[in-house]
Formats: sequence, C-alpha cells, structure tokens
Amino acid sequence: MTNSIFSGKNIFVKMLILFAWLAVWQAFYSIIQNEILIPAPVDVLTRLGELLFIRSFWVSIFFTISRVFIGVFLAVAAGVVLGIASGLSKLFYDMLSPMVVAIKSTPIMSFIIVALVWFGSNNVPIFICFLIAFPIVWTNIQEGIQSVDKKLLEMATLYRVPKLKILMNVYLPEIYPFFISGFLTIIGLGWKATVTAEVLSHPMHALGSRLYDARIAINSIDLFALTLSIIGISLLIELIIIRFITNPQKGKFLSVS
Repeated sequence: MTNSIFSGKNIFVKMLILFAWLAVWQAFYSIIQNEILIPAPVDVLTRLGELLFIRSFWVSIFFTISRVFIGVFLAVAAGVVLGIASGLSKLFYDMLSPMVVAIKSTPIMSFIIVALVWFGSNNVPIFICFLIAFPIVWTNIQEGIQSVDKKLLEMATLYRVPKLKILMNVYLPEIYPFFISGFLTIIGLGWKATVTAEVLSHPMHALGSRLYDARIAINSIDLFALTLSIIGISLLIELIIIRFITNPQKGKFLSVS
C-alpha cells in the first residue's frame, strides 16, 4: 500500500520531528545564553515571519532563483550536447574529460575569485552554478550513451534504421534516467553554489548578499532566519521538480511505499 508523502500521518510525523529539533535548539539557547552565537528560536521564527512581508526580501528570492535556473539551464544545454558527443566519439571524450576533471577538482572558492575578475557581481553566481552543474550533466549523459545495448545498435544499423529513429527510440530512453538523476542532483548543488557565490560577489538583489550583510552587522537573528528561508526554498523547488519531472503522468507528488 502506498502513502503520499503529504498524507496526514506523514505530516504529523514530520511536525513531531520539527518540534523535536526546535526543542533541541531551544535547549542549546538556554544553555549558552548568547544570542550572537545562538539566537532564540522564537525570535528567529518571528523575524522570518516579518521577512515575508518585506518586498525587498521577495525581490532577493526572485533574483537568486533566476540565477540558479539560468546557470542550470546553461549547464543542461551544454552538458547534454557535449555529453552526447562524448558518448558517441572517443575523441570528444578524450578532449573534454581533462577539463571536467579539473572543474571537479578545483575548490569552488578559487572559481569564485577568478570569476570576480572576469565578470560583474550579478553574473558570478550564474557562472559558478554552471561550473558546478555542468560536469554532473556531462558525466551522466555520457554514461547513458555508453550504456546503450551495442547489439541493439548493430541490429538497427543492419536493418538501416534512420539515425533520427535510432536517436529517438534507442538513445533517448536509455539517457532519460541518467538525465533525471543528474538534474535532480544539480538543482540542490546549484542552489547552494549560487548562494555561496552571492555571499562573496555581493550582487545588488540576492539572498547571499543579505546573508553577508547580516554577518557584517553581527545580526544572528537575521542570519538564522535567512538560512531557514534558503533551506525552505531549496526543499520547495526540489519537491516541485520531483512532482513535474519524475511523475508527470499521475499529476501527483511522488508516493512512497
């Protein structure tokens, strides 16, 4: 029997877990008694409620989400095209593989510092999101191409099946699970990378810029409230994407057994 992740029982359990962690937070606050290190949960939640009625807060959310989706879109476009090319051609793979390895191995801070020299502050988060997401998409697509049954390709070639049909009916069904897996991964990583880049590049409208300002002002309440909002938005985006991509036929959120 399957139960929706939004069923009454699951919501009740998740609420209990949430209140348990709030109790742990309150206990640490009571022990430490230092609002700079750990502010009171009630103060943070109150501030979070106040932020919801501030227009500039929503403007920051809009611009941050826009940067994430632009970076992810560029990474998906480049990763799919170059991943297919690398899967079909060993020469392409040998050419791109060192670059992908270098991107994976380089600390994100190094890329941010270099990007600050190359681009304006508004474009740095987009560039960083792209760099974090591209290797994942490229790797998954390339592996998907390589996993195609070679005997099936030989049979299609033998019967002179048009290349377009081979692409649509052989390659795409094989690539799809790899693409979905990579896409769901880069959404979370891209979100975190974008906010991190915003903290350092400090664009005009950005959640990362608000985090930086709260740190400079030693405003722990705002810092915690903004962090909670970033976590909540990230979870919401992932749930929406899971709902529309991984289970589009039913038009429902994913169910768990």
